[in-house]
Amino acid sequence: MSDLESGLDATIADQLLDALHDVGSYTPAPPVEVRLMTVLGDSDSPGTEVNGGSYAPQEITFGSASGGEVSNTGEIEFTDLPSATVVGIEIWDSDTTPRRIWWGALAEPRTVPAGGTLRFAIGEIVVSFTMAS
Repeated sequence: MSDLESGLDATIADQLLDALHDVGSYTPAPPVEVRLMTVLGDSDSPGTEVNGGSYAPQEITFGSASGGEVSNTGEIEFTDLPSATVVGIEIWDSDTTPRRIWWGALAEPRTVPAGGTLRFAIGEIVVSFTMAS
Protein backbone atom coordinates (compact mmCIF):
# COMPACT_ATOMS: atom_id res chain seq x y z
CA MET A 1 0.00 0.00 0.00
CA SER A 2 1.09 3.55 -0.57
CA ASP A 3 2.17 5.78 2.30
CA LEU A 4 0.23 8.63 0.68
CA GLU A 5 -3.30 7.30 0.82
CA SER A 6 -3.81 4.61 3.42
CA GLY A 7 -4.78 4.06 6.97
CA LEU A 8 -6.93 2.46 9.57
CA ASP A 9 -10.67 2.45 9.29
CA ALA A 10 -11.89 5.23 11.64
CA THR A 11 -14.10 2.89 13.70
CA ILE A 12 -11.28 0.37 14.17
CA ALA A 13 -8.87 3.20 15.14
CA ASP A 14 -11.26 4.19 17.94
CA GLN A 15 -11.59 0.57 19.10
CA LEU A 16 -7.80 0.11 19.13
CA LEU A 17 -7.28 3.31 21.13
CA ASP A 18 -9.91 2.15 23.65
CA ALA A 19 -8.21 -1.26 23.90
CA LEU A 20 -4.75 0.30 24.38
CA HIS A 21 -6.12 2.46 27.21
CA ASP A 22 -8.08 -0.34 28.92
CA VAL A 23 -11.55 1.08 28.22
CA GLY A 24 -12.55 -1.46 25.58
CA SER A 25 -11.28 -4.32 23.49
CA TYR A 26 -10.67 -5.20 19.89
CA THR A 27 -9.76 -8.51 18.29
CA PRO A 28 -10.31 -9.13 14.58
CA ALA A 29 -12.48 -12.17 13.82
CA PRO A 30 -10.40 -14.62 11.78
CA PRO A 31 -9.66 -15.15 9.04
CA VAL A 32 -8.46 -11.69 8.02
CA GLU A 33 -8.96 -11.15 4.28
CA VAL A 34 -7.73 -8.89 1.48
CA ARG A 35 -10.28 -7.31 -0.86
CA LEU A 36 -9.44 -5.67 -4.19
CA MET A 37 -10.74 -2.15 -4.88
CA THR A 38 -11.42 -0.42 -8.22
CA VAL A 39 -12.20 2.87 -6.44
CA LEU A 40 -10.28 3.81 -3.30
CA GLY A 41 -12.18 4.39 -0.07
CA ASP A 42 -11.08 6.55 2.85
CA SER A 43 -10.94 6.31 6.65
CA ASP A 44 -14.73 6.56 6.92
CA SER A 45 -16.02 4.71 3.84
CA PRO A 46 -15.03 1.54 1.98
CA GLY A 47 -14.03 1.73 -1.66
CA THR A 48 -15.66 -0.08 -4.60
CA GLU A 49 -14.79 -3.77 -4.57
CA VAL A 50 -14.03 -5.87 -7.66
CA ASN A 51 -17.14 -7.77 -8.71
CA GLY A 52 -17.55 -10.66 -11.13
CA GLY A 53 -15.62 -13.56 -12.54
CA SER A 54 -14.53 -15.91 -9.75
CA TYR A 55 -13.36 -13.01 -7.58
CA ALA A 56 -13.48 -13.65 -3.84
CA PRO A 57 -11.59 -12.02 -0.97
CA GLN A 58 -8.42 -13.95 -0.04
CA GLU A 59 -7.05 -14.76 3.41
CA ILE A 60 -3.94 -12.88 4.52
CA THR A 61 -1.56 -13.66 7.36
CA PHE A 62 0.93 -11.24 8.87
CA GLY A 63 4.22 -11.73 10.68
CA SER A 64 5.10 -10.06 13.98
CA ALA A 65 5.33 -6.28 13.97
CA SER A 66 8.72 -4.60 13.80
CA GLY A 67 9.39 -0.88 13.62
CA GLY A 68 5.66 -0.14 13.56
CA GLU A 69 4.85 -2.25 10.51
CA VAL A 70 3.85 -5.76 9.45
CA SER A 71 3.75 -7.52 6.08
CA ASN A 72 2.08 -10.56 4.56
CA THR A 73 3.80 -13.91 5.21
CA GLY A 74 2.39 -15.83 2.24
CA GLU A 75 1.74 -15.21 -1.44
CA ILE A 76 -1.83 -14.09 -2.16
CA GLU A 77 -3.43 -15.01 -5.46
CA PHE A 78 -6.72 -13.87 -6.99
CA THR A 79 -7.64 -16.01 -10.04
CA ASP A 80 -10.21 -15.80 -12.85
CA LEU A 81 -10.85 -12.11 -12.22
CA PRO A 82 -13.15 -9.93 -14.30
CA SER A 83 -11.53 -7.22 -16.40
CA ALA A 84 -10.61 -4.53 -13.87
CA THR A 85 -8.11 -1.88 -12.86
CA VAL A 86 -7.29 -2.44 -9.20
CA VAL A 87 -6.22 0.79 -7.48
CA GLY A 88 -6.16 -0.35 -3.86
CA ILE A 89 -6.81 -3.02 -1.29
CA GLU A 90 -8.74 -3.25 1.93
CA ILE A 91 -8.19 -5.67 4.78
CA TRP A 92 -11.30 -6.96 6.56
CA ASP A 93 -11.99 -9.35 9.40
CA SER A 94 -14.61 -12.12 9.16
CA ASP A 95 -16.96 -11.10 11.96
CA THR A 96 -20.67 -11.87 11.54
CA THR A 97 -20.81 -8.39 10.06
CA PRO A 98 -17.27 -8.10 8.62
CA ARG A 99 -15.30 -5.05 9.77
CA ARG A 100 -12.87 -3.16 7.57
CA ILE A 101 -9.52 -2.75 9.29
CA TRP A 102 -7.07 -1.20 6.81
CA TRP A 103 -7.40 0.50 3.43
CA GLY A 104 -4.83 1.80 1.01
CA ALA A 105 -3.78 2.60 -2.53
CA LEU A 106 -1.46 0.32 -4.47
CA ALA A 107 1.86 1.94 -5.38
CA GLU A 108 0.78 1.49 -9.03
CA PRO A 109 -2.70 0.50 -10.29
CA ARG A 110 -2.82 -3.01 -11.76
CA THR A 111 -4.94 -3.77 -14.81
CA VAL A 112 -6.19 -7.35 -15.08
CA PRO A 113 -7.85 -8.81 -18.20
CA ALA A 114 -10.99 -10.96 -17.94
CA GLY A 115 -9.94 -14.36 -16.63
CA GLY A 116 -6.63 -12.94 -15.38
CA THR A 117 -4.74 -13.47 -12.13
CA LEU A 118 -3.42 -10.90 -9.66
CA ARG A 119 -0.71 -11.92 -7.18
CA PHE A 120 0.92 -10.28 -4.20
CA ALA A 121 4.33 -11.66 -3.26
CA ILE A 122 5.39 -12.41 0.31
CA GLY A 123 6.14 -9.09 2.01
CA GLU A 124 4.47 -7.01 -0.71
CA ILE A 125 1.53 -5.89 1.42
CA VAL A 126 2.85 -3.71 4.24
CA VAL A 127 0.69 -1.95 6.81
CA SER A 128 2.18 0.44 9.33
CA PHE A 129 1.70 3.10 11.92
CA THR A 130 3.49 6.40 11.43
CA MET A 131 6.14 6.56 14.10
CA ALA A 132 7.15 9.91 15.60
CA SER A 133 10.88 10.56 15.64
